[in-house]
This record gives sequence, C-alpha cells and structure tokens, in this order.
Amino acid sequence: MESITLKKLKERFPDSIMETHSFRGDDTAIVKKEDIFKICEFLRDDNELLYNFMMDLTAVDYYGKESRFEVVYHLYSLKYNMRIRIKVPVPESDCTIDSIIPIWICADWFEREAYDLYGIIFKGHPNLKRILLYEEFEGHPLRKDYPVRGRQPLIGPKN
Repeated sequence: MESITLKKLKERFPDSIMETHSFRGDDTAIVKKEDIFKICEFLRDDNELLYNFMMDLTAVDYYGKESRFEVVYHLYSLKYNMRIRIKVPVPESDCTIDSIIPIWICADWFEREAYDLYGIIFKGHPNLKRILLYEEFEGHPLRKDYPVRGRQPLIGPKN
C-alpha cells in the first residue's frame, strides 16, 4: 500500500517525481532538481504531512553515471511520526541545486558540507564556503575521482 506522502507527491507534482519506492515503511522519492524547493515547501506545509524537521542532507557520488551526484534529504514529520527520503540527481555538467535554507534553516551547514566535500553548489545559499577544509584546499575529497593519496599543502596562519 502506498503511503500518503508518496501518493500526495505524485498527485501534486506528476511531472517532477521520477520514481518512488517504499520498503518496510521507508519511503523514497526521486525528484527533478529544478523542483526541489517547491517539493520541500509542500512537504513542510501540507496539513496532512507537516515534515517540519530536516534531519539530514548529504550527497553521493556515482562516478561514471550521467547524473554523477545525488543530493539526499531525510525529512521527518514530528506530528505524524513519518519519514521520507528525497533523492535528487545532479549532473556533473551542472553541479548546482537550489538551497532549501529558507524552508529549513538547519540546512545551512549540511549544504556547506556537501559543497566542501563534493563540490555541489547550492544556489541562493547565504554563505556558501568551506566548512571542514581550509579555503586554499584544492578539490573535493569525497569525489570518487579525488586521488587516494592526494596531498595538500598545509597552510599556516596568516600574519
């Protein structure tokens, strides 16, 4: 039986939902990147869903695939005790996606981490800069094509 969340997403965004699946109550929707903001806004605001807590945002590198990256959002509805995973394919040729900070402010550091480690640019982010690595670091170390033995020069304090 399809969950209310997946059913409502398909009804509201028929052209945006690429695929859905559910396994043991674990719902997942794969959506088009250009629609992520309005989908997240809908999930937060719909009275039968109320996904008011963004638990996590991460990325995956599928090196060699056409849509190399995938941004993954884990959302939770405190009122209805429901979870959903939203996956968004992001091609290397246009490695950008809209920031969801206006919807969930807690996305701030998660988006910066994905930018720092994968190089995914979150359009509209108010302070998109490295969060784990120093500014002079070259590359993005969680990309699968980053050299295994890659070395970076240590940068001393600026005087």
